[in-house]
Amino acid sequence: MKGKIITWKDEKGFGFIKPNDGDKTVFLHISALNKAVRRPKVGDIVLYQKVIEPDGKIRAAKASLQGVASKSLSTKQKLRKKGLLTTVSGMVTLAVTSLFAMELRPSSFPPPVTSIKKPECNIKGNISIKTGNKIYHLPGMEDYESTIIDLSKGERWFCSESEAKKNGWRKAPR
Repeated sequence: MKGKIITWKDEKGFGFIKPNDGDKTVFLHISALNKAVRRPKVGDIVLYQKVIEPDGKIRAAKASLQGVASKSLSTKQKLRKKGLLTTVSGMVTLAVTSLFAMELRPSSFPPPVTSIKKPECNIKGNISIKTGNKIYHLPGMEDYESTIIDLSKGERWFCSESEAKKNGWRKAPR
């Protein structure tokens, strides 16, 4: 997400962002800007992840100030990152080599999955990070557009409310 800081209380370390998409203002705490080389100020453009708390409050996470340099990584962090990149690049090289070594017959493989969501299944089953509660959002609900489904975390799409309820999910409050 992207927005502009409209209020900043430097002595308290927090303020509010007006999102570019015109949505509700977003709370920003200084701890969300842990790599910034300077304190934020009114008018700064912020890039952030939007987090919706169980009580419905919206806050920014993993934020950065656009056009402002970030703190550099320590030597230890750089070495750790380099090791990870070496491991990942080695795995990619191995995978590509394996694909070229195999005799591929397109007809023997099913087509790739282009979408997990069926067009008629537009109910979002979301799991709260803080409480672990399973809640579903219907199109038109307040948080529907900002809710992102992460299948790797057990979140999912439903085709009907009855399907969601049958699987132990409850309707979101808004």
